[in-house]
Amino acid sequence: MRKFFIAFLGLCSFASAQTLPGNYEQLVTDVNSKVIAWRRDLHEHPELGNREFNTQKKIEAHLKSLGIETRLMAKTAVVGILKGGKPGPVVALRADMDALPVTERVDIPFASKVKSEYNGQQVGVMHACGHDSHVAILMGTAEVLSKMKKDVPGTVVFLFQPAEEGPPGNEEGGAPLMIKEGCMDNPKVDAVFGLHINSQTEIGNIKYKSGSTMASSDWFVVKVKGKQTHGSQPWSGIDPVVVASQIIQGFQTIVSRQEELTKAPVVISVGVINAGVRSNIIPEELTMQGTIRTLDSKMQQDVHEKMKITAQKIAEASGATAEVIIDTKTLVTYNNPDLVKLMLPSLQTAAGKDFVKETDWTTGAEDFSFYGEKAPAFFFFLGGMPKGQDPKKAAPHHTPDFYIDDSKLDIGVKAFCQIVFDYAKLKK
Repeated sequence: MRKFFIAFLGLCSFASAQTLPGNYEQLVTDVNSKVIAWRRDLHEHPELGNREFNTQKKIEAHLKSLGIETRLMAKTAVVGILKGGKPGPVVALRADMDALPVTERVDIPFASKVKSEYNGQQVGVMHACGHDSHVAILMGTAEVLSKMKKDVPGTVVFLFQPAEEGPPGNEEGGAPLMIKEGCMDNPKVDAVFGLHINSQTEIGNIKYKSGSTMASSDWFVVKVKGKQTHGSQPWSGIDPVVVASQIIQGFQTIVSRQEELTKAPVVISVGVINAGVRSNIIPEELTMQGTIRTLDSKMQQDVHEKMKITAQKIAEASGATAEVIIDTKTLVTYNNPDLVKLMLPSLQTAAGKDFVKETDWTTGAEDFSFYGEKAPAFFFFLGGMPKGQDPKKAAPHHTPDFYIDDSKLDIGVKAFCQIVFDYAKLKK
């Protein structure tokens, strides 16, 4: 990721955002009620990853009504291409579309009642991560920019992406599939930007971090094989449950004793353990699953190797065997520092200088990280917590009580529009 540098470093003296066309503020004001309505409609009718069929139709119809060229790809994605009236670079703006297998508990008029199937189970479906807000913001941005088309510099690529939370089963999906199908190549994108609503950041605020900002996400499976025996005679077998417990502790020493945590944090968590069928039988095999989060790509690979060695050696010490399988879901989301520095005034203009703050890194993950392999990238966070609420009491993402105050989504629209105009000025 770090190999991408901004070609215009000599413009670091740039200190203020560009003034947009005179009707810009009114256009944002006019579209805000639509943005809220779109968000609430999407919230009431959520769809799981790679199944966003109706969401795709709504987005496509809206872009076509604006005269924006549309392309369908990556199963349910929509790519819009707006060619401005003035010369300039190609800027991509991304919004993810998918909901989660979560049953909503929030008492709002537009609460989701949708049920669906996920991994063979009947589940509730909810926009429990705010992707409905992202789609609505980008739809609003497309409308505002289309109405200023003659003044828009360069080309704007709108990336409405499915399956950010991961495609189901063995399907392809998300950012990797969109990139594979050419969303960043035709036209070739010069820089890509994305935002994420945050339920624990007060409305009206924007937060960002330069460099590594969100963790890579790896999912792992450990298969431990011992020897089955009666529960009353453990010495007659090899207990994979005890071995697994030692492996879990061993993984935690990788975090606490083997990685340089002053450089970047590491998280290894086991979320699933399956073994046995009866209380008085020590089983032969055990399988456990979990996740790894790192904020440095070299540390990520180092952790992988240490986990494999740790599991194997602990198992061998008891006469068992252990196999570790690691599947990388996302990369580290890396904000190009030069791009962040140059575009920060755009965010300050959109929200107000006092409402834009640098934040710490997060061990949450985003497949937006893959776009950063193709072009300089900048991903930031938009506040969605009601004013005055205690962040510690706000329901986190991916929970049934997740809630967003959507009254300030226009700040996201402003930020995206400002970025389009400012980035073009910097590229001159």
